[in-house]
Amino acid sequence: MLRTLLTSLLAATFTLGWTHANAAEPADTIRKNLAERIPQLAQVDEVQATPMAGLYEVRIGTDVFYADAAGNYLIQGELIDVRAQRNLTEDRVNDLTMLPFKDLPLQDSIKLVRGNGKRQLAVFEDPNCGFCKRFERDMQNIDNITVHLFLYPILSRDSAEKSRNIWCAKDPVAAWENYMLRDQAPEAASCDVDALQRNLALGRKHKITGTPTIIFPDNNRVPGAIAHTEIEKHLAAAHTAK
Repeated sequence: MLRTLLTSLLAATFTLGWTHANAAEPADTIRKNLAERIPQLAQVDEVQATPMAGLYEVRIGTDVFYADAAGNYLIQGELIDVRAQRNLTEDRVNDLTMLPFKDLPLQDSIKLVRGNGKRQLAVFEDPNCGFCKRFERDMQNIDNITVHLFLYPILSRDSAEKSRNIWCAKDPVAAWENYMLRDQAPEAASCDVDALQRNLALGRKHKITGTPTIIFPDNNRVPGAIAHTEIEKHLAAAHTAK
C-alpha cells in the first residue's frame, strides 16, 4: 500500500533538509521535489491549497496527503477545522470516493423487488458476512422497494465460490434468499462471472471496505447493518431530496 510505503520513505526524505521554493508555482515545486525524492510520488494527480496558510493538499488517486509549499515536508494525517468542527480530510475523501447512485452498473447486480418496488437502494454484500445476513433478515420488514444487490466477495475464497453459485443460479434471487435467510447453500453452478470481478474493482475504486455497504438514491452511503427503521428514514430522506 502506498501509505505503508510512505511511512518508511518519509524519514529519509526529511534528512534532505530545507530547500527554498523557487519562483515556480507551489504546485509545480511540490510535484517536482516529491517526484525527485520519492519516486512513488512521481504521478501526483492534484495539488491544491488548503484553508490553512502554507499547507497544500497532495492527492494521489483517492489518497490525500499534505505538504509545505516547497515540497520538503509531507504530512500523512487528518486536517481538522476546529472552528467549524469538521474533518476536512474525511470530507475530501468522501467526495473522492462517492459512488453516485445513477452511475451504478445495475446490470452487474441482482434485482430483488418487494411490493410495488417504487423505492430503491443498492447494497454491496458478501454471502459469508454475518452482518449481511442480519441486514437481509431485517429487510424483510420493508415493503415496496427494489434492492440492487451487488455481490461483493471479499471475505474468503469460499465467498467467491458462493457468489458464483448464486450469480449463476437459474433463479439468483431465490438462491440468495435461500442462503441468507434459510441457510440453504446454493447449488454448484457456473457461468460468466466477469460481473463479480467488476463489482470488486468498483468497490476498490470507491473504497468499499466492508459489507454490507448501502447506497441510497440521494448518494448517501451507509456502512453496516443498520436497522430497518433507519433504512426507512434514509429512504424518506432520499425521496425528499429528489
